[in-house]
Amino acid sequence: ALTAEQIDPAAVEREKAIFSDQARQTGKPEAIIEKMVEGRLRKFYEEVVLLKQAFVLNPDITVEKALKDAEKEIGAPAKISAYLRFALGEGIEKETTDFAAEVAAAVKK
Repeated sequence: ALTAEQIDPAAVEREKAIFSDQARQTGKPEAIIEKMVEGRLRKFYEEVVLLKQAFVLNPDITVEKALKDAEKEIGAPAKISAYLRFALGEGIEKETTDFAAEVAAAVKK
Protein backbone atom coordinates (compact mmCIF):
# COMPACT_ATOMS: atom_id res chain seq x y z
CA ALA A 1 0.00 0.00 0.00
CA LEU A 2 1.13 3.52 -0.67
CA THR A 3 -0.32 4.93 2.58
CA ALA A 4 -1.51 3.41 5.85
CA GLU A 5 -5.09 4.40 4.97
CA GLN A 6 -4.98 2.16 1.88
CA ILE A 7 -4.40 -1.01 3.92
CA ASP A 8 -7.48 -3.17 4.35
CA PRO A 9 -8.86 -2.42 7.86
CA ALA A 10 -9.62 -6.13 8.33
CA ALA A 11 -5.93 -6.94 7.75
CA VAL A 12 -4.90 -4.31 10.30
CA GLU A 13 -7.37 -5.68 12.86
CA ARG A 14 -6.14 -9.23 12.22
CA GLU A 15 -2.51 -8.16 12.77
CA LYS A 16 -3.52 -6.18 15.87
CA ALA A 17 -5.27 -9.26 17.30
CA ILE A 18 -2.20 -11.42 16.65
CA PHE A 19 0.13 -8.85 18.25
CA SER A 20 -2.23 -8.48 21.21
CA ASP A 21 -2.38 -12.24 21.81
CA GLN A 22 1.41 -12.49 21.61
CA ALA A 23 1.81 -9.60 24.06
CA ARG A 24 -0.72 -11.05 26.53
CA GLN A 25 1.28 -14.29 26.67
CA THR A 26 4.13 -12.34 28.27
CA GLY A 27 1.94 -11.71 31.34
CA LYS A 28 2.69 -7.98 31.45
CA PRO A 29 0.20 -5.29 32.55
CA GLU A 30 -2.43 -4.09 30.06
CA ALA A 31 -0.82 -0.64 29.70
CA ILE A 32 2.47 -2.21 28.64
CA ILE A 33 0.66 -4.62 26.31
CA GLU A 34 -0.96 -1.65 24.53
CA LYS A 35 2.46 -0.04 24.03
CA MET A 36 3.87 -3.34 22.72
CA VAL A 37 0.99 -3.67 20.24
CA GLU A 38 1.47 -0.06 19.08
CA GLY A 39 5.17 -0.69 18.50
CA ARG A 40 4.55 -3.90 16.56
CA LEU A 41 1.83 -2.21 14.51
CA ARG A 42 4.27 0.61 13.69
CA LYS A 43 6.76 -2.06 12.51
CA PHE A 44 4.00 -3.67 10.43
CA TYR A 45 3.31 -0.34 8.71
CA GLU A 46 7.04 0.14 8.05
CA GLU A 47 7.02 -3.17 6.19
CA VAL A 48 3.84 -2.82 4.12
CA VAL A 49 3.39 0.95 3.57
CA LEU A 50 5.66 2.42 0.89
CA LEU A 51 5.85 5.89 2.46
CA LYS A 52 6.90 4.39 5.82
CA GLN A 53 9.66 2.19 4.34
CA ALA A 54 13.35 3.08 4.44
CA PHE A 55 14.48 5.06 1.39
CA VAL A 56 16.74 2.91 -0.80
CA LEU A 57 19.34 5.62 -1.43
CA ASN A 58 19.48 6.65 2.25
CA PRO A 59 18.11 3.99 4.65
CA ASP A 60 18.30 6.47 7.56
CA ILE A 61 15.18 8.27 6.27
CA THR A 62 11.77 7.10 5.09
CA VAL A 63 10.38 7.42 1.56
CA GLU A 64 7.96 10.02 2.96
CA LYS A 65 10.85 12.15 4.29
CA ALA A 66 12.75 11.79 0.99
CA LEU A 67 9.64 12.96 -0.86
CA LYS A 68 9.30 16.01 1.42
CA ASP A 69 13.00 16.80 0.91
CA ALA A 70 12.49 16.56 -2.86
CA GLU A 71 9.52 18.96 -2.60
CA LYS A 72 11.71 21.50 -0.80
CA GLU A 73 14.49 21.04 -3.35
CA ILE A 74 12.27 21.59 -6.40
CA GLY A 75 10.05 24.15 -4.72
CA ALA A 76 6.82 22.47 -5.77
CA PRO A 77 4.51 19.83 -4.36
CA ALA A 78 5.27 16.23 -5.30
CA LYS A 79 3.38 13.03 -4.72
CA ILE A 80 3.66 9.37 -5.59
CA SER A 81 0.56 8.42 -7.53
CA ALA A 82 1.52 4.84 -8.43
CA TYR A 83 4.40 2.43 -8.11
CA LEU A 84 5.56 -1.00 -9.24
CA ARG A 85 6.90 -3.62 -6.88
CA PHE A 86 9.71 -5.92 -7.95
CA ALA A 87 10.91 -8.85 -5.88
CA LEU A 88 14.52 -9.94 -6.05
CA GLY A 89 14.78 -12.55 -8.80
CA GLU A 90 11.21 -12.01 -9.97
CA GLY A 91 10.75 -12.86 -13.64
CA ILE A 92 13.93 -14.89 -13.86
CA GLU A 93 13.32 -18.37 -15.19
CA LYS A 94 15.75 -20.98 -13.98
CA GLU A 95 16.73 -23.42 -16.69
CA THR A 96 16.29 -26.99 -15.52
CA THR A 97 18.74 -29.43 -16.99
CA ASP A 98 19.37 -33.11 -16.63
CA PHE A 99 23.04 -33.47 -15.70
CA ALA A 100 23.14 -37.15 -16.68
CA ALA A 101 21.77 -36.35 -20.16
CA GLU A 102 24.35 -33.57 -20.58
CA VAL A 103 27.19 -35.94 -19.69
CA ALA A 104 25.83 -38.63 -22.06
CA ALA A 105 25.58 -36.07 -24.88
CA ALA A 106 29.13 -34.87 -24.23
CA VAL A 107 30.48 -38.44 -24.25
CA LYS A 108 28.82 -39.16 -27.63
CA LYS A 109 30.66 -36.21 -29.21
